[in-house]
Amino acid sequence: MAKFILGEKIGMTRIYDAKGKAIPVTVIQAGPVYVTQIQKKEDKISVQVGYGYNKHINKPEKGHLAKTGIDKSLKELKEYHETTENADKIQVGDEINVSIFEEGDIIDVMGVSKGKGFAGTIKRHHFTRGPKTHGSHNYRQPGSIGSAYPQRVFKGVRMAGHMGHTQITVKKLKVMEVHPSEKLLIVSGAIPGARGTLVVIKEATSKVNSKQTKG
Repeated sequence: MAKFILGEKIGMTRIYDAKGKAIPVTVIQAGPVYVTQIQKKEDKISVQVGYGYNKHINKPEKGHLAKTGIDKSLKELKEYHETTENADKIQVGDEINVSIFEEGDIIDVMGVSKGKGFAGTIKRHHFTRGPKTHGSHNYRQPGSIGSAYPQRVFKGVRMAGHMGHTQITVKKLKVMEVHPSEKLLIVSGAIPGARGTLVVIKEATSKVNSKQTKG
């Protein structure tokens, strides 16, 4: 069965290995999630899971959850894909908890980065500033944004604007510790988002080095 779970970012701390080396880690409150829907297709199965508690649930979602037999007002609903080989191993209403992961597993973590508000080109795109002396007026200005033709700004030009609050996937993080009784997952490195934000944890599929990529 595919390793997929939802959780919340608790914060960062450090642990020490056998040699006494400090390792920065992130603590995640992961699961439990409940299977709310299974859609079978030709070569794969789409599995929807729900997580959290929502006091004010709307009627369409309430009716959807009522069909599953789960007596919970789930806050977040996400989907992942299963192979047809695992079709009989999962049923609607099943509970999935953090025990599906083991120490040493390599995972991908997806979340929404912190919003920074409106930012200029120096902060947002790491532009360099202009000279401070000799009467220069090009101190923190963005500079030229286009040519005389075709009298418009091309799409994708790096300019000032809304910074942050984008979906980020951090790949190939290592599971350092698993605490099923406390529903905690401790992973190496940092993950996107502020404390308390939703994160999606799944088994790593890429073989590239650890880095952040936009989802």
